[in-house]
Amino acid sequence: MLDVIIIGAGPIGIACGIEAKKKGLKYTIIDKGCLVNSIYNYPLNMTFFSTSEKLEIGDVPFISHGNKPNRFEALEYYRRVTAHHELDVKLYEKVESIEKKDNYILINSDKDTYQSKNLILATGFYDFPYMMNVPGEELDKVKHYYDEPHPYFRQKLIVVGAANSAVDVALETFRKGAEVTMVVREPSILESVKYWVKPDIENRIKEGAIKAYFNSHITKIGHDHVELNTPKGSVNLKNDFVLAMTGYEPNFSLMESISIDFHNDEFRTPVYNESSNESNVEGIYLAGVVCGGLKTNKWFIENSRVHAEIIVQDICKKS
Repeated sequence: MLDVIIIGAGPIGIACGIEAKKKGLKYTIIDKGCLVNSIYNYPLNMTFFSTSEKLEIGDVPFISHGNKPNRFEALEYYRRVTAHHELDVKLYEKVESIEKKDNYILINSDKDTYQSKNLILATGFYDFPYMMNVPGEELDKVKHYYDEPHPYFRQKLIVVGAANSAVDVALETFRKGAEVTMVVREPSILESVKYWVKPDIENRIKEGAIKAYFNSHITKIGHDHVELNTPKGSVNLKNDFVLAMTGYEPNFSLMESISIDFHNDEFRTPVYNESSNESNVEGIYLAGVVCGGLKTNKWFIENSRVHAEIIVQDICKKS
């Protein structure tokens, strides 16, 4: 019988494992992908908004070459943290079911079965993109993740979205030789876009270098075209690739399967005790960005690192 199982081997899941080990708890960390799988799936040239010291966990210094670290440096850092603390991490192991018993929690994965007194969900949100739910979205030409601009050189590319990710993708692929068209549900680029980037994208649209359809959405995706619904009617565009930068959401189905309740708000915020991070289900805790529900910009690594200590302290107090 384990004291705690942590689902999610991202930075916050790793931080929870470090705290559990410090307190002498029997624990393991399980992730269906690689270590810090979300960071691994970030664009290859991504740079964090946070400075390196705000991404540190486990009292291990994070030294980066620039003021703000990049994806490569973050992957190296979290590998080093995991190795330094000799954490028990089970990677490429998918949790298939969780069942709350009277005095323990039963977790079944595709590789093993576990029993634990407590469970921490640190599953993040990056693995579950918002789907457009239109015919043709299943085609290989449609991507919900962006890695680098090279594959889109001299290709007719549609970028869906109006937030930071969509704007970054549109500008980078345009500058690497793609023919870029943005499709935006809103009437303009969002005000939340980084202040040093927003004028750039607006000027590229104004001069016609990047085309944009506002108050518009995709209705159908074909092998060589895309159909749009726009204020001026239906539009058919020749197209090679669609990059749907439509955002991501937490794994709500997993939380629902173990009877976690949600507030009646627009963000589907899960119910939890803010002093302990324990959900409405005894022994099941929430850590990291998952605490914000659909408000995925509320919690980051830098402001949710404390969840690890809060949760483990509560587990130890109960014991």
